[in-house]
This record gives sequence, C-alpha cells and structure tokens, in this order.
Amino acid sequence: MIQEKSYSAANGYLVLVLWLGLTAATVLAVALWQQYALFAVGCVLSILMLSGFFIVAPNSSKVLVLFGKYHGTEKRDGFHWANPFFSKQTVSLRARNMDTEKIKVNDKQGNPIIISAVVVWQVTETAHAMFEVDDYEHYVRVQSDAAVRILAGHYSYDHADEDQSDITLRAGGEQVNEELERELHARLTKAGVSIIEARINHLAYAEEIAGAMLQRQQATAIIAARRMIVEGAVGMVEMALRKLEKDNVITLDQERQAAMVSNLLVVLCSDRAAHPVVNAGSIY
Repeated sequence: MIQEKSYSAANGYLVLVLWLGLTAATVLAVALWQQYALFAVGCVLSILMLSGFFIVAPNSSKVLVLFGKYHGTEKRDGFHWANPFFSKQTVSLRARNMDTEKIKVNDKQGNPIIISAVVVWQVTETAHAMFEVDDYEHYVRVQSDAAVRILAGHYSYDHADEDQSDITLRAGGEQVNEELERELHARLTKAGVSIIEARINHLAYAEEIAGAMLQRQQATAIIAARRMIVEGAVGMVEMALRKLEKDNVITLDQERQAAMVSNLLVVLCSDRAAHPVVNAGSIY
C-alpha cells in the first residue's frame, strides 16, 4: 500500500523571476547577437518552465507523479513550481456532505424498510485515494450504501413487544449512528477517507407493510393509554375511599363499597362523559 509523503515544491514567484530572465535573454540572443540556436533553446526551456507552475487552493492538494512513480503531495496553498514532467492531480481536502440513496432492505426481524443516511467525509490520505481505488468518490458512495444495508440488518426497526431493552433503528439514536460510523470507517480507510459524521436521516416501513405496522403502532398506543387510565382510576378510587373513611363522611359496608368502586371506575375509564343519576331519597 502506497503511503502519502509530503513534497516541498519551489516558490513559484522566485521561479517566475528566473523565467522572465530566461525569456529576456532569449530575446536578446536574437536582437543583439543573431543567435538563433540560443533562441530556439531558450524558447524550449521557457515553455518547459511554464508547465511547471501550479496553484494549490486552501484545503486542497496536488498529487505529483513522474512517469508512473509517486513523488509526493503538495498541501501548502499558494503559487508553486515543480518538475515540468510531473503530472499534477488535484485532490480536495475539504469536508464533503453526501446523502445516500433511499434503499429498501430487511431489518433484523425481516421487515422491509426504507432507509438512507447522510455522511460527512473528507480525504486525509491522498496517496490512498488516488492509487488504492479507481474512483474514490464513487467508492465512498457504494461502500456507504453497503454499510447502511449491513446496519439495517443488525437492528430491528422498532420494538415488537413490551421488551424495551434492545436497541432499535428508530430509538437507538447515537448508538446506531456510532455503529454506522465504525462500519464506514472500516470500509473507507483503504481509500484514505475519514468519516466526520454519519447519521440516519430517513427511516420508514416499506409500502407493502406500512399500513399493518401503523395499525400495530396505533394499537400499542391505545393499550398504553388505557393502562395509564386504569392505573390512574384505581389510584383515585383508593384515595376517595380512604378519604371518606378518614373524615367519617359516610360508612359503607363491603357491598356498597364494591358498588361505589364499580361506578367510579366506569365514570373514570369511560370513553364518553358520564350522565349522573341523582337519588333524592335514601342512599339505600
């Protein structure tokens, strides 16, 4: 595996001054001494020197290769000059934002889901990016899709029952995102790419099961709400009986207490508003 190495190119402005001097000498060789051979040599050297100039923008780099051999990477921004026969390929070092395609995969339980992720990445090893893979940008996209597929197969979309201990794609949060980052890092190190951040940005059931899963979620929500209502109603009834007994407001036998509990639970747990019946006579 080719390792990145730094290359210190010559100062472009200094070489530009030398180039201007060579150009002036070439013109004088013809104008003053009629030296056409020197003029031809000077023109060739001037053209060669011109091809050696290059500019490196901030957060960018130039990979320098001479006849198939890697000589180094110039990362210093500015105006530089290097061997005119070097091929100079630009590799951006900026952070890039990529939104993966929405893909249909099966989660841990075999349910078809639609998932995609956003990946923030940047090149840190230019030699790996240029020489270890054919097209590092395409490589990042393909491997990111593969990592999302593997991640989806490791977790369920959501909890299937009351067991809330397992990590799921919907509720996993940072743990799922960290797992995605580790998977991407393992796959993209070969291409000299570093992962800054990776997050799931789209998650849904596939169309063929979305309706059934929505009904299940609604049923789960209704059951949870009913459970909360019943627990609250039982607590209120218990508190009412205790309060009546403590303040000696009224004394009820077991049968009347059971009737009172039944009536209160019906009122508190009913879906509709209660319609009270007023008894103007004896309580018995």
